[in-house]
Amino acid sequence: MHTNEYLELETEDAIKRFHTGENFYSQHVFGYHQEERDGETGFVFRVWAPNAQQIWLVGTFNNWDESLPMQKNEEYGYWEVFTTKPAENDLYKYKVRQEDGREVYKIDPFAFVFEKRPDNAAVIHHVPQKKWKDGLWYGRKKRSNFFRRPINIYEVHASSWKHHEDGAPYSFADLKEELIPYAKEMGYTHIEFMPLMEHPLGASWGYQLIGYFALSSYYGKPEEFQDFVEECHRNNIGVFVDWVPGHFCVNDDALAKYDGTPQFEYQDPDRAANVRWGSINFDLGRPEVQSFLISSALFWLEMYHIDGIRVDAVSSMLYLDYDDGPWKTNHEGGNRNFEGYYFLQKLNAVVKLAHPEVIMVAEESSSDTQVTGLIETGALGFDYKWNMGWMNDVLKFYKMDPAFRKDHFNLITFSFMYMMQENYILPLSHDEVVHGKKSLMHKMWGDRYKQFAQLRNMYTYMMTHPGKKLLFMGSEWGQFLEWKYDEGLEWQDLNDAFNKNMQYFTSSLNQFYKEQPALWELEESYDTISIIDADNHNDSVLSFIRKSKKKKDFLIIVLNMTPVERQDFHIGVPYQGSYKEIWNTEMKEFGGTWEEHNPDQLTEDVPFKEYPYRIKTVVPALGALILRPESIKVSRKPPAAK
Repeated sequence: MHTNEYLELETEDAIKRFHTGENFYSQHVFGYHQEERDGETGFVFRVWAPNAQQIWLVGTFNNWDESLPMQKNEEYGYWEVFTTKPAENDLYKYKVRQEDGREVYKIDPFAFVFEKRPDNAAVIHHVPQKKWKDGLWYGRKKRSNFFRRPINIYEVHASSWKHHEDGAPYSFADLKEELIPYAKEMGYTHIEFMPLMEHPLGASWGYQLIGYFALSSYYGKPEEFQDFVEECHRNNIGVFVDWVPGHFCVNDDALAKYDGTPQFEYQDPDRAANVRWGSINFDLGRPEVQSFLISSALFWLEMYHIDGIRVDAVSSMLYLDYDDGPWKTNHEGGNRNFEGYYFLQKLNAVVKLAHPEVIMVAEESSSDTQVTGLIETGALGFDYKWNMGWMNDVLKFYKMDPAFRKDHFNLITFSFMYMMQENYILPLSHDEVVHGKKSLMHKMWGDRYKQFAQLRNMYTYMMTHPGKKLLFMGSEWGQFLEWKYDEGLEWQDLNDAFNKNMQYFTSSLNQFYKEQPALWELEESYDTISIIDADNHNDSVLSFIRKSKKKKDFLIIVLNMTPVERQDFHIGVPYQGSYKEIWNTEMKEFGGTWEEHNPDQLTEDVPFKEYPYRIKTVVPALGALILRPESIKVSRKPPAAK
């Protein structure tokens, strides 16, 4: 059998699987590929458009004319043409005569590279096979359990982290030189990027995509991003990427009604229209769409060695009534979007089968569906879920005048009631510092000194609360202005002592978190935490213990939510002995006024709530303390009779 006949059989099999929703590498058959036919080396182009009347391949290689008509495979609804004309860096599109006869220039849905926006022709670009040098990183990942390791994520919008003096955003070649050393120095374990896939409008922040296989040319070449990820791994930093499989851009030259009919979107116009975001919803029940999207996810994981994917807007895929527009109940009379539910389970099953070490994260705001956990139990199969409830409660509490916090103390304690229902990431993300919501710093109550004190307090609370961590760029030094997607961060803030001290505080806290097994080693179970006092509403002081596998290795966390210093403050402890203060947010180097830590505290043989002993210390106004046992006796006496 000739080579061409083998290729034809492989292509037919791949396209059959694409139509059954089981081709998870569909970019290997669609888009453009170099082939040899009849002794000539050229390119074959394929596109799926079952209801188009005719399609032409047009580009710089044929002056955008109709000299390269594509031939339709009637059985499977795809179009194909072989040509020797294109060369490296040539541009191309498909000219589609749609079902109603209208002719539209469309992008290639499987293109790897596009020209810079606002133009959107695909680019013929050969990405060389990379010889990766991150084997040590992969070896460590496979040997470790990420549930029992520290995860502290620095969330980044790639084109607004820093700009050049002429206003041009950094490319990934630039970010490799500056962002990686910065993230390493700051003590982050992972960098998470808002969507990097091709999108036509910067104001969408990347959440309305057109190119699901293309790194946005705004950020540089694919090779540059590969090198960036490799360098992250060589510096022991993981990389996550946001991905949007729920909805896509409405642009007429992209996926919307590609062949003139609802092709990638739902047939029902109410289900297809995403009113809230002005976009179009994928038909997640259509097999070809499943093949397309899961292929995109695996492509990013494998092409770029990505360590995890954060799936955006999961609630919009789970509930028919999530959007603002009209909706109809499902066949059971409820609001469950069964297509979305089963697609997400399938996505996670496929990814985990291929790459068990990859971390799958859901940005999901409801509590009606089990998001993390085993698919066999009815969960969606994600590893982590953003804890939006924790985030909303915490920010509401810290914005409040401390005089009223005693009446709303449950805002910072309620999460202890449900913290093990899912595997959570605690997010202080980009969504909280835009659209008039103010920056995290600006949300805080009081004058500038008190705002920084509370920011330090809140970050300590986040870092000691069970759950992995995420902080948006600029928040690490308390940027006062809201984030602007089209400008660089306010790096000049660091000329101010308050901001510089805040940055040092965040870096120190990040390092502290990584060094303390009590903050992550038992995070999968309630054994990780014991509440000391969550009922001190009047003083508004919260205290609890975080524990590791070793009995003597635990931390006592005390958070004062008022601008009143608490003298001789009593704290319950489990063992007799001495306790040392190892963290105080009011130390001078962090921007506070304290020059020395509290002295070591000896236990008093007096019960405190359920604890047989107590210690006393000074808790600074709006401050947070962390203590550890210095010399203790682990034999525990029973609580005294009340």
